[in-house]
Amino acid sequence: MDRDFTVACEDGEQDDLLAAAAHLDQQMRTIQHSGKVIGHERCAIMAALNIANEYLTEIPMATGLDESSNKKLDHLISRVENVIDQ
Repeated sequence: MDRDFTVACEDGEQDDLLAAAAHLDQQMRTIQHSGKVIGHERCAIMAALNIANEYLTEIPMATGLDESSNKKLDHLISRVENVIDQ
């Protein structure tokens, strides 16, 4: 979202870091354009929750979370969205 940060990474990991940053940027822009979230900090929190949810629902076995845990995460995201909407 038109902000630059310096982040350290290991040799050979720069492309992955840039891809992660691009994914985060896209998530934040989508959230910002929805008009429901105002401010970079809240937008970043919502994007982080959405990305965490994507990650956990894509590979629940690798994270050790079952379907019940994923539902709890979905519920938490809904609660945060409701608070932000107020």
